[in-house]
Amino acid sequence: MLPFLSDGPLVLATTLLVGLFVGSFLNVVIHRLPRMMEREWNEQAAELRGETLAKGERFNLATPRSRCPHCGHQISARENIPILSFLVQRGRCRHCGAGIGLRYPCVELLSGALCVGAALRFGPTPELLFAMVFIWVVMALAFIDLDTQLLPDSLTLPLLWVGLLANLEARFATLDSAVIGAAAGYLILWAVYWVFKLLTGKEGMGYGDFKLLAAIGAWFGWQSLPLTIILSSAVGAVVGIGLILFARHGRNVPIPFGPYLAAAGLLALFFGDSITAAYLATL
Repeated sequence: MLPFLSDGPLVLATTLLVGLFVGSFLNVVIHRLPRMMEREWNEQAAELRGETLAKGERFNLATPRSRCPHCGHQISARENIPILSFLVQRGRCRHCGAGIGLRYPCVELLSGALCVGAALRFGPTPELLFAMVFIWVVMALAFIDLDTQLLPDSLTLPLLWVGLLANLEARFATLDSAVIGAAAGYLILWAVYWVFKLLTGKEGMGYGDFKLLAAIGAWFGWQSLPLTIILSSAVGAVVGIGLILFARHGRNVPIPFGPYLAAAGLLALFFGDSITAAYLATL
């Protein structure tokens, strides 16, 4: 048990506040990380061509300060309080009155709610800290994939290694199960990718999906993989069919798979043991 969080209501209040503020930072990660990657790719391409790109404004997760995308107004600290600032400003920029995207408070609320759920699930233990890290990383991956169809290695690979480190003491799975889960998670989707490509000549998914499933296997063991694949595929199929039928989404327009893997990973975090037990009982 974490001695500084021995009181139940204090645990919930602390995890809620931490979840909300980290959720605010996740909005920055979701928006900026793909653009940082694009800048890096452009610099590497220019270097290969023997060109020198003009030095632009520093751009990373900390610099420049967040701004209104409409008027360029720099967001102050009091305008950046999770949820509260959005409500006080009625979802609009204080400077120009332009609307603020609803996603920003939704990401903050989701982060806070999931962290409270983790506190209820694990209590004031080291597992809670690991669970919160898992929640934040898979949230960032899911939204980045929705926006860009990218699953950055800078998130998937650390997630995998942290899962293995967490399971050195069998926090979520035994270490041998976690190692097998990491290898099997990658190889299963790698095999699906190549079978699909050989049969159709098309790429059915990206390598980031392999790495994300490997990370989930590293966290929850190989036993979690069948249900993770089944749940993510079922939800993805339902959403995909719905988009084609009701949103006129073209059949040949790719649909990101990462959000469904992330959702299945969160289900494994909260309900993995009970779902696996119920599944095995039906066999």
